[in-house]
Amino acid sequence: MIVSTTKSPHSFHVPVMGIAFTIDSPIKVAHFGISSVISLVDDELMEQMRGFHSKENNYDYEPITKKDEDFRARRTAAYLNLVNKIVKRNFQRVQQSEFTPESEITKYFEMLPPDSSIVEVYARMLELPIGNEKSKLQKSLRECMRPGSIDVNIMTKLDRVTYAKKDALPIEFNDAHAALRGYAHSDLDSSIIFSAGMNPRLYSYISAFEDFFPNSEGSLKKRIVLKVSDYRSSLIQGKFLAKKGLWVSEYRIESGLNCGGHAFASDGFLMGPILDQFRTSKKELISSVHTILVDALEKVKRFIPAAPMSMMVTAQGGVGTTEEHKFLTDHYGMDSVGWGSPMLLVPEVTTVDTPTRNLLLKAREKDLYLSNISPLGIPFNSLRGNTQDAIKLQKIADGRPGSSCPLSYLVSSKEFTEKAICTASRQYQKHKLKALDALDLAKVEYKKQFDKITEKSCICVGLGTSAVQVNHLENKVRGEGISICPGPNMAYFDEVISLKKMANHIYGKINILGDNYRPNMFVKEIGLYVDYLENKIKEVSEPIDKQIKYFNTFQKNMEEGISYYKNLFSDVMKNSESVKTKIAAEIDEMEAKLEALKAELALAIA
Repeated sequence: MIVSTTKSPHSFHVPVMGIAFTIDSPIKVAHFGISSVISLVDDELMEQMRGFHSKENNYDYEPITKKDEDFRARRTAAYLNLVNKIVKRNFQRVQQSEFTPESEITKYFEMLPPDSSIVEVYARMLELPIGNEKSKLQKSLRECMRPGSIDVNIMTKLDRVTYAKKDALPIEFNDAHAALRGYAHSDLDSSIIFSAGMNPRLYSYISAFEDFFPNSEGSLKKRIVLKVSDYRSSLIQGKFLAKKGLWVSEYRIESGLNCGGHAFASDGFLMGPILDQFRTSKKELISSVHTILVDALEKVKRFIPAAPMSMMVTAQGGVGTTEEHKFLTDHYGMDSVGWGSPMLLVPEVTTVDTPTRNLLLKAREKDLYLSNISPLGIPFNSLRGNTQDAIKLQKIADGRPGSSCPLSYLVSSKEFTEKAICTASRQYQKHKLKALDALDLAKVEYKKQFDKITEKSCICVGLGTSAVQVNHLENKVRGEGISICPGPNMAYFDEVISLKKMANHIYGKINILGDNYRPNMFVKEIGLYVDYLENKIKEVSEPIDKQIKYFNTFQKNMEEGISYYKNLFSDVMKNSESVKTKIAAEIDEMEAKLEALKAELALAIA
């Protein structure tokens, strides 16, 4: 007999990617037990996709317009409810299908990790002749099936103030607040992932919704996940939420630089040591946060779980081989591993237009770079040759730099206006370039400052346009430009692949990378951090005390991380001697480069 579980049958998940690329991934993969994440940035896109999927599935559709009260929250809830409805129907269809060679239920079980106890039962069932025993096992297998979770993501920094004509609306109508309210009011039993750091006002607002508190059975309908890049901030955020009576059900560790999208570079803290700290401190984290949670729940007279609720620790960022996947789950005890950028080449998982996917297929290391194009002023992983950047460059050439800013989700600057505007907008860049002209700078310095102003790209539009084009939706507002934000790992994948083939690659049944060399994810991360530090040092002509302190801290943390990795690769990881020798040489090279940077900085401040 199989023991039923609510835990995902897979040891991988599909992280949020851009705005459009995973906007309907649950509809594509949840019925196969695979969890994925929807971005809640763009309510316009969610509303368009609700109309599209309603029509595709013969459901009634009543538009929610900007004239409707609380439209952003209502659009969010309506879209998530539709996705949930479609996923439940799709899952039921798979669950009830026959165990024939090409059926969806067969695909469900054949994509599961080979070491799963369910797979053992499935294999035994296949060997049995038709009869009662085979039917019983099939019934048991159907009962243990679980759909993937329909999770959502809110980038906490995208909490734009909204207005009714010229009057600012109350804070609960801010973008992130409204998206949270929409998720809270939805039917979903899933997780909300908060990324980009702590937003105390937004975190406090979570306590306004019943689904985030434990019920009489000690379980949560809606769970909080924090995307983090170090242990200390995780503990701070976990305790902050616990004081509100809120439990963090998962800490999702992401590499600061070896990732897609916005890159939140830590102060030289590398992923391996961070994972190790979670591995050794998880019990302490659970215990300390649970104590605070109990006190908070007692004060508000809410149900108190007898024991700490479930807390998962997961990881993502730069994973590309089954060896890396298994090392994260086996050595570090990760509950799940996120596979992001490679999934952009899997049409069954992500929504990417064909021209952009073709660009990804051809992309090599030089084509994937950490840019300054984000209006938020945060480093942003980008792909050279993307069409949104091409449109941006044409506007600059035409003497009209900047975007018309049709969606305004990334507004952040009040430098020239009372109401925040976007640094990628024509309005902002016109003001900024006028101020630059007044400085009467030398030609070289002027060009440098001009490029710095105009490199900002309209990514809140660009990251959503792919879904509009793929599904042939109305596109007057957005235009044709598409931004995409793969991580450096994209360089090593060069074929469009099926979902089943990708799952087989993840679980080690096949290797889609062939014999092409690909650096280990941890080694790659060291290189990215060394390059990042080098660029930061180059940006500063005469470092001040604060910058010197930052550089020294960064270098110290890097040195400790490299030392950790040397021990990891020589004594812990099971690699062949030839692979160990190559990895050691790569690390030595990066360590030497770090030492050179250290000497260069010492000379600059002498």
